[in-house]
Amino acid sequence: MTESRAGRVSADEERAWEALVATARRTVADGLVVGTSGNVSARVGDTVLVTPSGVPYDRLTPDDVTGVGLDGRQVLGTLIPTSELPMHLAVYRATDARAVVHTHAVHATAVSLLVAELPPVHYMTAALGGPVRVAPYAAYGTDELARAMLTALTGRTGCLLQNHGTLTYGASLDQAYDRTAQLEWMCRLWLTASSVPGRTPSLLTEGQMAEVTERLRGYGQRP
Repeated sequence: MTESRAGRVSADEERAWEALVATARRTVADGLVVGTSGNVSARVGDTVLVTPSGVPYDRLTPDDVTGVGLDGRQVLGTLIPTSELPMHLAVYRATDARAVVHTHAVHATAVSLLVAELPPVHYMTAALGGPVRVAPYAAYGTDELARAMLTALTGRTGCLLQNHGTLTYGASLDQAYDRTAQLEWMCRLWLTASSVPGRTPSLLTEGQMAEVTERLRGYGQRP
């Protein structure tokens, strides 16, 4: 167990911080963010570990662990938490999320400029709870943005942020990240299909979406 200048770090928090940093670095490697844009968080008990503001992910070390309580009060580390902390905390207060990923993915952000909702172009739409809504624009880091995001997330595990990017959550960092990657892929798919002159992309019906939602309940390996 290591000692942070703003609190003692548990073994669970150490492991979660290591996974969080790896996920943050992955968003850069996979082209979902540029520089220090975007942010990642993970919940351990009542502590939310978050990427710090303005620090390149490849420079983060175990000693840089940054954590806050659900009330936003810093309890671990001395680096300033991400400016998007209101969004992350809003998700944890309103859902059973254990991890949140926010990116500035190019295709997803492009879609947020064009429509109020990403249509059901692929059955993986069901993995996010249905057609992905776009939260109206609000300045980054504000409570207004956090409120708009929560509305867009109703019944969903991901949303688009107008003129901004994406936000997804999950039961783990891997699941939250996978949902982000799937969302970006579906946005790229829709943009590609929509760009063909004289053609309109076919969309899945409500019945088809209901069928695949049921099938996805049994997807993957059994515990």
